[in-house]
Amino acid sequence: MKYQEARENFLNWLEVIKDKSPKTVEQYSRHLEKFGEFLEDENIDRYTFEVQNITLKLAERFRTSLYKHGKKISIKTANAYMITLRSFLKYLEKTWETTLSATAIDLVKASERRVEFLVEDELEKLFSSPNTSTIIWKRDKAIMECIYSTGLRISELTGLNRRDINIEKREFAVRWKGRKIRVVYLTEHSAQLIQDYLDARNDHLSPLFLRHNVKLENIDVLEDEQMRLSRFFITGMIKNYALKAGILKDISAHTLRHSFATTLLSNWADLRGIQEMLWHASITTTQVYTHVTNPKLKETHQKYMK
Repeated sequence: MKYQEARENFLNWLEVIKDKSPKTVEQYSRHLEKFGEFLEDENIDRYTFEVQNITLKLAERFRTSLYKHGKKISIKTANAYMITLRSFLKYLEKTWETTLSATAIDLVKASERRVEFLVEDELEKLFSSPNTSTIIWKRDKAIMECIYSTGLRISELTGLNRRDINIEKREFAVRWKGRKIRVVYLTEHSAQLIQDYLDARNDHLSPLFLRHNVKLENIDVLEDEQMRLSRFFITGMIKNYALKAGILKDISAHTLRHSFATTLLSNWADLRGIQEMLWHASITTTQVYTHVTNPKLKETHQKYMK
């Protein structure tokens, strides 16, 4: 089978049969497009190239090429491309195509994942930084408290609409990876901050959190997606508040998600429960937080075991 035909069949299979989210399918498509470009660089016509001619040597040359062009990439990013290629090969095996076995491609062992999180006094400094006398400050404080109290991913936060949230029950539904739904719970304090922000708004727009850098007389003609905050905006906003609060760590929105997990684990929350709240597919991903809470475990051991 020709490479381009197999690629299109694979992407359709991911979308229709495996029910992968549009974002996931887009990532696989982008990675395989990169492999097609690599073939052209190797003077191989991707439109006539047969998948049975994918060899381990060719796959390794593709891996090497990822480090040669453009900006420097991490081991994690290079592994992501190779995972896509392995998934593609596994699909070909399912369709009885004779090609390289997916198990022949190894992933490079990356260094241990470093988790950056905020301790209690840093969180207090960060959350006390916004002055809530303006709607922008009300929004920013509500966003930061919302991420910390729920462990939301930033993409999940930016996708929230007003209709998604039930302030009275202090909960809302989040669409995870485009398909699955999970329920997220708010603290009483974060729910009140969101309500204070919504009470300060006077618009028809759906997004839970908005841009407020437009003139009020123009807001009625703007559409939802024009006013929705981006992940880059929120990360920059949190970094700015951290600097104002005198926090020297290089933090992002994801740092608050990490802080949510470490706060729970430090207070003896069940690891499986934390996995469910974070929606980690594997408990192994959640276990990274046990490394940062080990000092607390040692203190407890020394307190009770004389």
